[in-house]
Amino acid sequence: MSLFTKDLFENHAVSRRSLLGGIAATSALVMLHPFAARAAANQAHLRLMETTDIHVHVFPYDYYADKPNDTLGLARTASIIDSIRAEAGNSMLIDNGDFLQGNPLGDYIAYERGMKEGDKHPVITAMNVLGYDVGTLGNHEFNYGLDFLFKVLAGSGFPHVCANLTKGQLASSAKDDDLFFKPYVIIEKQIRDGSGQSTPIKVGFIGFVPPQIMTWDSKNLEGKAQTRDIVDAAKAWVPVMKEEGADIVIALSHSGIDGSGQSDRMENASLYLAGIEGIDAIFTGHQHLVFPGPKDFEGIAGADAKKGTLMGKPAVMAGFWGSHMGLIDLLIEKDGSGWKIVDSTSQVRPIYHRDENRKIVADVKDKPEVTAAIKPEHEATLAYIRRPVGKTSAPLYSYFALVADDPSVQIVSNAQTWYIKDMLKEGEYKDLPVLSAAAPFKAGGRGGADYFTDVPTGDIAIKNVADLYLYPNTVQAVLISGAQVKNWLEMSAGMFNQVKPGSKDVPLLNAGFPSYNFDVIDGVTYQIDLSQPSRFDKDGKVLDENAHRIVDLKFDGKPIDPAQKFVVVTNNYRAGGGGKFPEIASDKVIFVAPDTNRDVVVRYIIDQGTINPSADDNWSFKAQPGSTALFETGPKARQFAGSLKGTKIEDAGDGENGFAKFRLVL
Repeated sequence: MSLFTKDLFENHAVSRRSLLGGIAATSALVMLHPFAARAAANQAHLRLMETTDIHVHVFPYDYYADKPNDTLGLARTASIIDSIRAEAGNSMLIDNGDFLQGNPLGDYIAYERGMKEGDKHPVITAMNVLGYDVGTLGNHEFNYGLDFLFKVLAGSGFPHVCANLTKGQLASSAKDDDLFFKPYVIIEKQIRDGSGQSTPIKVGFIGFVPPQIMTWDSKNLEGKAQTRDIVDAAKAWVPVMKEEGADIVIALSHSGIDGSGQSDRMENASLYLAGIEGIDAIFTGHQHLVFPGPKDFEGIAGADAKKGTLMGKPAVMAGFWGSHMGLIDLLIEKDGSGWKIVDSTSQVRPIYHRDENRKIVADVKDKPEVTAAIKPEHEATLAYIRRPVGKTSAPLYSYFALVADDPSVQIVSNAQTWYIKDMLKEGEYKDLPVLSAAAPFKAGGRGGADYFTDVPTGDIAIKNVADLYLYPNTVQAVLISGAQVKNWLEMSAGMFNQVKPGSKDVPLLNAGFPSYNFDVIDGVTYQIDLSQPSRFDKDGKVLDENAHRIVDLKFDGKPIDPAQKFVVVTNNYRAGGGGKFPEIASDKVIFVAPDTNRDVVVRYIIDQGTINPSADDNWSFKAQPGSTALFETGPKARQFAGSLKGTKIEDAGDGENGFAKFRLVL
């Protein structure tokens, strides 16, 4: 970006913030982008707008929690499109994939209503309202099978491209592959130059999907399809696009940004894709992150997270669920009979912000034309999520999740184990033992005396899953040793204060330790010795190297081998270093799932029909005769107090702020 452009762009950004504050985009004063304002007679401004990873989130509504949500929704993103277009000399709108699956609206259409010939899928209906120019496919487009996908795309008012998905086996050359979709399209567009004259330009768009769909959706694709390496496919097809007259080439890469080095069939290949000669700009996605931005991709060689470039070329990743719109602005110049890029900027625009109290504040309203277009399907989905999708043979509650093995945590671990064993059933990790780490999310604390999971025996609806798993985390798995399993549990045991032998009614819970960091690991058995001090502080630093709260740790009935390797399934927060657990970080990750933990729990319930959430009591406190400790929980816990196995508690009266007090007898 030139200094001249930088000054204009920063001034423009201030005006944009004022613009968004007014909400009413069409009536607000719109300031032209600097490229549109300065373009000469032989130049033009072209704005490329991206949505990515919509995951069927059209309405700003969390169907799991059954309530509105201001952080998501294509209807919200859509409401700023008019103003964004008005700032530009010329514009085009693209979607970068993962639009078809990801919330109960998508499941309702796929599993309940179905798609007959001629039907319009609601997400396609909404996108048609907005006038997209082109789209590509993400990995989640294949979750419901190829037949369903083709029925959906038949209703699309714009083309979809994918250069690395073939019918059957790969050919000897990428250009000989029998592809399901056109690898690219070249759109001839009339654009207005700096003098106001209309002139044509040929903009080429080429699309890519992660090769890993052959693993993630093997049941839908095996024997029917194959995928080629993203970079290899691009090297084959981009020169063809240039030969066919594309003035500029835009890569639609449903693939993230990974700077660890190029490898074959790389999942997140966008950085190396950008290095291919002939590609002029790149839209990325898949990782549910933001680029450019202040934190997600700093320090990656070749990626300028401040300027928004990959290998020196403009690039954008626009969050997920409609949280942002990605913008690449190009100043293009007539070069003989064609066009070349002379300057560029990249940015993302959010639909919400957090105030000084971290409260979510919506920056935009719904676009009425979008919500009206799919209102019937939205209302049908509300009925769907409120309807039972399975049964539970025992109540699911978290009142005692911090003092005993717990059914609400158990069912999440059961679902995670079920899922990851299927995902890893082939490949190098298939014979390794699988453990599952899960924590109670609703366990009182600052949330209050009613902030607990409480789902009764009997029917269970999709919205109940919000009680089981609050956050939209995604499933990840790490490869660690038996010694690291023990340290993981030692860190979790920081949930408790030390209870010295003979102590009476001392406070049990460490008020500064969040319940979501109290991981229970299923697949092993162990006890927690509260007479010992904590081994780690809240940041994972060793407090006392001689302290060992985790005792009698066994796998398969035998003392755990410190050197044995285990696959532990967890969520992206923990696997990425969240909570600062010792030695648990992204370098241990061996599997990054395309699914959220919540979706996995829903699928597990549907698969099982009736779930049995009874805790397997794989952990307990070590007996400590003569010692007792006090803890608080919700008053409704009293009805379940007699159901605990191997853990003796006594009602100790009322606590503060509506809580009930109990005594743990060690």
